[in-house]
Amino acid sequence: MFVMAAFAFFLAGPAAHHARATTLLLSFSDPDAKPVVTEELLTIDVPASPGGAARTVKARMFSPPGGTPKDRPAVVLVHGVQYLGIEEPRLQRFAKSVVSAGIVVLTPQVDELADYEVSARSIETVGAAIQALRARTGGAAKVGLMGTSFGGGVSLLAAADPRFADDVAFVVAIGAHDDLARVSGFFANDEIEEVTGTTKKLHAHGYGSTVLVYTHAQDFFPADDVPGARDALRAWLHEKRDAAREYAKALTPASRAKLDVIFGPDISSLRPELLAMIERHRADMKTVSPHERLAGLRAHVYLLHGEGDTVIPSTETMWLAQDVPATSLRAVLVSPAIEHVELKDPSIGDQWSLVHFMGDVIGEAEAAR
Repeated sequence: MFVMAAFAFFLAGPAAHHARATTLLLSFSDPDAKPVVTEELLTIDVPASPGGAARTVKARMFSPPGGTPKDRPAVVLVHGVQYLGIEEPRLQRFAKSVVSAGIVVLTPQVDELADYEVSARSIETVGAAIQALRARTGGAAKVGLMGTSFGGGVSLLAAADPRFADDVAFVVAIGAHDDLARVSGFFANDEIEEVTGTTKKLHAHGYGSTVLVYTHAQDFFPADDVPGARDALRAWLHEKRDAAREYAKALTPASRAKLDVIFGPDISSLRPELLAMIERHRADMKTVSPHERLAGLRAHVYLLHGEGDTVIPSTETMWLAQDVPATSLRAVLVSPAIEHVELKDPSIGDQWSLVHFMGDVIGEAEAAR
């Protein structure tokens, strides 16, 4: 993978940024790569907000060896909806790959995303991480923000939030959502609206509908069965299939039958319930959707998406390209070389496109410093 990418920086400038982008992509595309980094586990204080108490979250900082964080450009990297959070190996591999390009990376644990929930509380966690990283790097330079999957949408909302907007130089949203209700409807319907008004047919990854039921279990199960159903669904999402089926045995026959459908290959019989749930929660979903909520964005924005993504379709990035203020949008790349947030085997042309995209991002990081 990326066998020709090392030559791409000769064809685009500035050459140094594209050379570092090549190093980043070569590292991330090789599961056996072991970039040399300095790693530190720390905590971040999240201040109290209306309706919420102050809290502390764990975080991990990765830095290039030698020097101090004040000597380097820096970014906050936000994980997606994944139960391992900052412990997820793919996230750590990507963080270390970014460090190999000379950038300090802070990964905050976003507890709501780790429990499959896209929540306004997550915006506050990301904002606190942004301010903590800026303080640790001296406070003079703004920092960058990278978010993957649903963490990408949360990152855009954090960068647009007036509490944090002045701390963010740029945002890279990778496989992000624009409208949570629209993506949720895709999980139910296997179709999604494009910016042109047409409907795109695409088979949704079964993970999405399972997450929807887990996060809104009270809409699908009797009250007495909700705790057990959530236990079963959580185990299933954690890939503990035998444990999930054991939890299901304690439920009523109707709830067990519903879980059998959710755990199976065809959820079409649940479609009416899923769509009704989305309508009930549409207003809440809007509060955690970048759609029509990015007017306060001042940071430069880079949007990257996998062309065949079946978790969050690439059509969402085209919607984001409309929602990001024109003065902020710097680049949009929908690439067949990416599958959700993982690299596939790209053509040489796709390699060059990714190198150019990431080279521009590295240039932004240097400019912010």
